[in-house]
Amino acid sequence: MDNEEKKGVSRPLRLVLAGLTVLFIGMIGLSIFKSGSVNGPQAVVKGILLPMQEGIHKSGSFLYKAVTNVESLRLAQKENEELKQQVMELQQEITRMQEDKYEIDQYRELFNLTNQYEDYEMTGANVIAKDSGNWFHSFIIDKGSNDGIQKDMAVLAQGGLAGIVTSVGPTSSRVMSIIDDDSNITAMSMSSKERCIVSGDLELYRDGRLRLMYMDKEVSIEQGDRIITSNISTKYLPGLLIGYVDEIKVDSNNMTKSGTLIPYVDFSHLDTVLVITTLKNTGDDIED
Repeated sequence: MDNEEKKGVSRPLRLVLAGLTVLFIGMIGLSIFKSGSVNGPQAVVKGILLPMQEGIHKSGSFLYKAVTNVESLRLAQKENEELKQQVMELQQEITRMQEDKYEIDQYRELFNLTNQYEDYEMTGANVIAKDSGNWFHSFIIDKGSNDGIQKDMAVLAQGGLAGIVTSVGPTSSRVMSIIDDDSNITAMSMSSKERCIVSGDLELYRDGRLRLMYMDKEVSIEQGDRIITSNISTKYLPGLLIGYVDEIKVDSNNMTKSGTLIPYVDFSHLDTVLVITTLKNTGDDIED
């Protein structure tokens, strides 16, 4: 009896629950297609779906921005590398242009020298080595006997006399510059033709000077005069510019004068030179 009553009661309850479920689902369906004020079931659905939709939207926006930022960073890095390469190429081009300009200036300087001493045959050469020390008191050029270079040929640079060839090999030669301690040149004033001796002195050249010696007390050589090689020199051809008189004073013997000279060539920088291939007849002289 009790079992039958339980069965009788449970069947209507199940029908009621089923009806309510169908009604609830129907109301949800109608709320999707029907516009108007939000009723209870619709609010429940939206309360569930809207946060999910907003979360998905925010997540999508975040992922989109992240992907976009990564791509922008990649493009920026690529552009940066390309700019670095362009800067490197421009720097190399500037360096090449500077080297070309320097080389052109050197050739122009040599060209001016050939015009200045157009009576002499010359050949250009590069300085390829030097002895130890701050200055080019002895150096090597890249031309030798194969190029017609001979001992005692004069060497010019920067518009003035640089030195003289002291030894020759097949493809290179050694030059002793006029600042070397062993250098002595019979010279004269370009204006008065008065003679003197220009002597190399490495200690004195610390101040950029050479010695002027063996001048008679009465000679008219003055400060600022140009000093050139003398026509009586046995090794140097005449008229080669050596430098300018810096100071003149009467010696303690009251019979001679001496002083200092500023050489025309800067012996701290030598790159290219001209060798005068014309030799002067040798003879006895004070020069070495």
